[in-house]
Amino acid sequence: FSADCDFRRVGNCRRLKYTLVGGCMRISIPYHNGFLHAELDEALVEAVIVPKAVEPQQSPKALVKTSLENPICSKRLCEKAKGKHKITLITCDHTRAMPSKVTLPLILEELRKGNPNAEITILVATGLHRPTTSEELYNMFGAEIVQAENILVSDAYDETAFVDFGRLPSGAPFELHKAAAECDLLISEGFIEPHFFAGYSGGRKSVLPGVCSLNTIKHNHAYTHIADKRAATGVLKGNPLHEDMLTAAKRAKLAFILNVTLDSNKRITAAFSGEFEKAHGAGVSCLKESSRCPLIPADIVITGNGGYPLDQNLYQTAKAASTAALYAKKDGVIILCAACKDGLGGEQFAKVMSLGTPDYILSTLSKLAPEDTILEQWNAQIYAQVLKAHTLILVTDMLDYDLLLKMNIIPAASISDALKLARKLKGEAARIVILPDGVAVIPDNT
Repeated sequence: FSADCDFRRVGNCRRLKYTLVGGCMRISIPYHNGFLHAELDEALVEAVIVPKAVEPQQSPKALVKTSLENPICSKRLCEKAKGKHKITLITCDHTRAMPSKVTLPLILEELRKGNPNAEITILVATGLHRPTTSEELYNMFGAEIVQAENILVSDAYDETAFVDFGRLPSGAPFELHKAAAECDLLISEGFIEPHFFAGYSGGRKSVLPGVCSLNTIKHNHAYTHIADKRAATGVLKGNPLHEDMLTAAKRAKLAFILNVTLDSNKRITAAFSGEFEKAHGAGVSCLKESSRCPLIPADIVITGNGGYPLDQNLYQTAKAASTAALYAKKDGVIILCAACKDGLGGEQFAKVMSLGTPDYILSTLSKLAPEDTILEQWNAQIYAQVLKAHTLILVTDMLDYDLLLKMNIIPAASISDALKLARKLKGEAARIVILPDGVAVIPDNT
């Protein structure tokens, strides 16, 4: 197996969230703010796979501060802020585990060190997600920042909030939020993780889809782009979504980024700041080393979507489902654990998921022109691809089971119940692979 992956079948390893007692394996899968547990026969478990643990060399605050003081291929942010009047800082929304309580104060301090009189706007990159609430802003940033800073939440549906920047390489229109388009200095913060169709999160993704219009995002996430084989986890070269995102960030004059990597506890393991392509590239290279894991097929794959906030709705769980599908053998069973406290994730996503069979959904979406892309169809498209090839059982106690059945998803109340259903389909001797956090893994079949 790849030396870059921390892979074990036996032994006591707390980071893998499992223990062995008398041949019985007790596993824990992230679920909302805790874990779901189950006991399995260790002899049937082919592998438990997690990224290699990265031990940070400094505290989270020190890592960020050191990075900001030593940016990659760029002057320090305090230097870049000099002489600038309007500065816009793009940050993540409520669906991301960005540790902004650590990062934002340090970025703001660096900016004001160089320009104490600058007019700073924090622009929350929602893409097409629902607006971030006031309560969520307080949870994400803390009271001091929310009460003292000028914060805008991007609304992709407000046509008056965007500026036309022409066309992107794919021919898609590029419409950028005014706060990003009309500032003197545009910077962003974010975190880097594997992304199921953009290759990786972070960097250029703060601009597109983060602070772009509905029209731009619909084109970027059109059926043909999502269906492209290069629109996949860990792939940037030739990825049509990435190429448009990269051009958008350049055209927006994204001048500086701070991106971090996180461990399974959402703690910062490394920080990368500076020129956006170089800093993001350095973060991607670091993440590849820890996230690349062997591709070991199995009859049954058990996974989770990383817990809260990524498992807060069904829409987001397409990430782990798509990774699990790569590990599942032909006609395999995927057991996905996700609380989905916030529901399905959007009315249009629910409607597309309920259109009919996976084949019918894919056929319907394939006929749509980019400008006719249905909101949130991209994750429904990913789900349809998964469901066409595999049976998917969702372990949740927060969604309507009848509704899930209409979406071709089998509901279950526990991992144990899901395993009973899976074994009826695949047999009592079915082999199992466990991906505790399917979002964090980059499958490697080389």
